[in-house]
Amino acid sequence: MSLRLYDTGTRTVREFSPRVAGVVSLYLCGATVQSPPHIGHVRNAVNFDILCRWLERAGLEISYIRNVTDVEDKVIAKAAEQRIPAWQLAARNERAFADAYAALGCRAPTYEPRATGHMTEIFALVRTLVERGHAYVSGPDVYFSVSSWPAYGELSGQDPANLLPADDTDTADRKRDPRDFALWKAGRDGEPWWESPWGRGRPGWHIECSAMSERYLGAAFDIHGGGLDLVFPHHENEIAQSRAAGNDFAAFWLHNAMVVDADDEKMSKSLGNSLLVSEALSRIRPVELRYYIGAPHYRSKIQASTRGMDEAATAYQRLEGFVVRASELVGDVDPAAGTLCSDFVLAMNDDLGVPRALAALHEVVRAGNRSLADGDKEATRGALGSVRAMLGVLGLDPLDPQWPGWSDLTPVIDSLVQVALEQRQAARARGDFAAADTIRDELAAAGVVVEDTPAGPRWSMRSGH
Repeated sequence: MSLRLYDTGTRTVREFSPRVAGVVSLYLCGATVQSPPHIGHVRNAVNFDILCRWLERAGLEISYIRNVTDVEDKVIAKAAEQRIPAWQLAARNERAFADAYAALGCRAPTYEPRATGHMTEIFALVRTLVERGHAYVSGPDVYFSVSSWPAYGELSGQDPANLLPADDTDTADRKRDPRDFALWKAGRDGEPWWESPWGRGRPGWHIECSAMSERYLGAAFDIHGGGLDLVFPHHENEIAQSRAAGNDFAAFWLHNAMVVDADDEKMSKSLGNSLLVSEALSRIRPVELRYYIGAPHYRSKIQASTRGMDEAATAYQRLEGFVVRASELVGDVDPAAGTLCSDFVLAMNDDLGVPRALAALHEVVRAGNRSLADGDKEATRGALGSVRAMLGVLGLDPLDPQWPGWSDLTPVIDSLVQVALEQRQAARARGDFAAADTIRDELAAAGVVVEDTPAGPRWSMRSGH
């Protein structure tokens, strides 16, 4: 394939080619489970799900790791505020993230390791860094020596001479250099701890991902992904400690932009400006929320707004409407056999250009609607196969079983709506248009939109129902 991706490490869009022919290895920094997910939290899962679908469409096998950070300063602090054990808070929020991923049609990764399950790998990596002279033991703590790694700052473009102290511990007096960051922290009363070669304690945040990526993908892999806010210090520290330990680490670094509020502030629980996934789903359907999150380019900010969500829902319903009407005319088609239009392919291969890919998709839908209006079954069938193939790449095919909640309910809803529509038709036949209008209004209040067509009335669900 001729896929080109923007690599944060080189600050260029360059040709992507997997290290191992036919197999792509991908590590995505997943959830730090200190709170339930807001829509900013799940953006990377949607964006990287689209990437995986596109790679698979090209016939590539994916080894996809998305971690869970279940022991970290924020998790411990939030648990203390709520007066519950850290593991309890982490488990509850991990389930909320899993539910959100599933609701948005994000397929499960190959593995989803937890930091707490990989202490052996963490110990081994820290020990290697100490032996190589890139880390040092200071009392019960272990720190990475920034000055020992001349390439430090290469990912984020930071000048090490101008760095502020690493704000990752309140025991900075144990550091040789304020910029050094913790690999292992001494245990404290009331906090989770593990026995280690350096005494009771817990890992620093950065070492966790380096250890887990090496465990599941090896010393060298293709893509490391995450939110743009992780470039520094998290990913900078990851690349330094992994390469200092002798690992080639990631060949590409992909970072999605943030979801921000109306004031261009990053969505954050601490700022009180976050929109929980559960709140968004009370307004629009899961597939429509996926469209809203996945439609912008992954490196472009999303300014969250209810208006934006409603517009996304309307745009998706135009695609959905064609798929449903065309399927009624020509029957089922195999989306895997559908042809991807050339503009869609060019857009996706150009750094996952989803906005241009969607524009191409909407053009095919417009042509398909003309075929529908003309009653041209052959042209409609071709358009339907192409549209479903493209929607499948984006995880948006309305007929895909990944949206089971909608497909399971549709026959039941359809039966009930059909009864109401028959009553409406009977009222119109006897000239009781007031009764017919009342039935239509009651359906509208329940979220059912009725459209009168030459073939009879059609119905669809309005966004948010």
